[in-house]
Parts: sequence; structure tokens; C-alpha cells
Amino acid sequence: MVQTITAKELHDKMNQGETVILDVRASAAYLEWHIDHKNARLLNIQTSKLKANGPEAYPEIPRDKEIVCVCAQGNASQEAAQILNDHGYQAVSLDDGMSAWSEFYYPVTVVKSDDLELIQVVRPAKGCLSYVLISGDEALVVDPARHVEVYDQIAKDHGVQIQHILDTHCHADHISGGPALAKQVDAKYWVAPSEMEGGKISFDPLEDGLRFSFGTSKLEVLAIPTPGHTPGSTSFFVNDKFLLSGDTVFVSGLGRPDLGGKAEEWAAMLYETVNTKLNKIEDDVLILPAHFSGSDEITESGYVGAQFEAIRSTNHLLQGVSEEEFTDAVASKVGLTPPNYTTIVSINRGLEAPSEEEATELEIGPNRCAVKHLVG
Repeated sequence: MVQTITAKELHDKMNQGETVILDVRASAAYLEWHIDHKNARLLNIQTSKLKANGPEAYPEIPRDKEIVCVCAQGNASQEAAQILNDHGYQAVSLDDGMSAWSEFYYPVTVVKSDDLELIQVVRPAKGCLSYVLISGDEALVVDPARHVEVYDQIAKDHGVQIQHILDTHCHADHISGGPALAKQVDAKYWVAPSEMEGGKISFDPLEDGLRFSFGTSKLEVLAIPTPGHTPGSTSFFVNDKFLLSGDTVFVSGLGRPDLGGKAEEWAAMLYETVNTKLNKIEDDVLILPAHFSGSDEITESGYVGAQFEAIRSTNHLLQGVSEEEFTDAVASKVGLTPPNYTTIVSINRGLEAPSEEEATELEIGPNRCAVKHLVG
């Protein structure tokens, strides 16, 4: 019987040091999307090749280290691990494969003070980031994903009540947990009205300058419209120190403006956002986005984020380029669209209701929400 390892156990193992991961999926699937961690030593050899040629034919497979075999659902990886073990290697299989990795989350505390604990919830397989802000005995959640038990458990662990749930925009790469979490914990769900046009979900409307005070009086969350990625994109300024920027600005780029089929029009909106909103932000404000592109964006402290000065210094588009140059660059550098994005947007507006199995399948794969840095 092949020993299995859970997604959490794999993550813990990678955090402890170099981990050999043998992904046995087809090369195209592997190149499209695979486990990413600074301590992951990645190999891609199909189970059929191991069976036909024997693992000895692949000297890159080490004999002196445990090998974690990975496939889509955990079946082919078990067979691969058995082959390896039969040939004297040490191998285990990732339980439920990339499907389980896709649904793994972990919390990281970004800052903790007397007035505020700001927790970033990382979903590494999707590159998705959400936030739990705690003050006193109250909490506020930003951009929760569909596995709402993650946020409910964080609140219970801290002995706080979730009062507000905010979505920065209508997400296109993953299913929002905002409405479900609001219902579960009896909280208010907030999103910009333009993001829900034609939808069937009840929400409270985000408006420019709306302030959320909860817990201690020193904590303030300020809603700032930052259109461009979508017309209703909204960022949240926390205590003048942290900007929860949604998909407007990332550590390594800006939010792509093309998913509504109006790339040039929305790119012009993004240019206006950059010049009238973002460029007024102080250099020392910590930008905390809703997505990240790879493990290289994770800081030594374990969270994804950077001071705006550092982001601006490496992104040509934040350095005062002309509107023509900006819109041309942003509208032409978007790349592949997120898989299933039209269906996911429809779900996030309450127009479709997938089963749990369908939701899992829809979310398989990476996010593709950014226009990567253009350095000039």
C-alpha cells in the first residue's frame, strides 16, 4: 500500500527544506500549471514512462530523498509511487493530487498590533490572496474564496465575529465565497453595484469614500474606486498604511483590462486610476493584492506584498508614461484568458449555481489576472 501525503503535509514539508516532486501528468498539463514553491525540486515524468523504462532510466530521480508523486486526482501518482518503491526508491503520493492542492489554503499574519491583526490567506495553487482584518472582537474579510470554512475557522480561533465581507471586484478566475460567508456568519456583503449588473445576489453597495469602522476606533477601512481591471474595481485603504488593492496593482504588474471585451476602454480607465489614485499613494504604503504570480513574490516573512515605492520602481507603467503608451502596452500584453472565466463571472453574479464537483473543476488551473511588469 502506497503511503499518501495531504496537501497541508506537503506544504509543511516544503517549508522545512528541499522537496522532490515528481509530477506524472502529461507535459502540457504540467507546463500549464504545477506546484510552485521555493523549495520544490520539480520533475515531470509520466507514469507510463516509468512503467515502460523503469525509474533507473531517469537519473534525475534521486535514491537518497523521499519523492512526492503528483497527478491530477491522485490515482496515477499512486501507481508511480508503487513503481518507485518496488525499485528501491522512497516515494509517497499526494492524496487527491492537484485537485487537493487547488483547494489548500494557509494563513499568514502580515501585521499584529494592539489595534489590528491583518491576516493574509494564501491559496498557493491558484495564486489567490484574501484577507481577514481583526480588531477587538470584530473582523472584516476581503475577497474570500468559496471555501468559507477557512475564514469562519480563523474567526473562531481568534474569538471574533465577522461583521463585513468585501469583494474588491467580481472575480473571473475563482468563485467568490462572499455571499455564502455572509449568510453563514450573518454579516453584510459589500461589492460595487457595477460589478453585479444583471445579477441575482443581494449585496450592500460599495461607494467612493465609504468607511468601515469596527473593533477599536483607530481602525478604518476606506473604499477607493480603482477601475481598470473591471469598471467597479475597489481598493481598501487600511489605517493609511495598507492598501488591499484587489486586482488593480500587483507586486509584479497591473490588473488586465480585457476580460470584459473592452480592452482599450478599460485600459484608459486603468490609466486614470494609476494617475489620479495610485500615484498619490505614499511610498511606504504596503500593497497587498488579491493575486500573485509565483512563489518568488512571497516575502521572507511569508506573505505576498511590497511597499509601493518598490513596486513603482520596477514597473515602467507606474512611472508617468503617456496615456497612449500605457493603453497600448496594457491592452496588448494580456496573454491567455483565465479558463472558464465567463462561467465563473456568471456564478459570482448569482446567475448559475454549480455543484461542489463542478465548482472544483471550474477552478482548476492558475489565475491569469495580471499584465506583467513592463520595465523600460
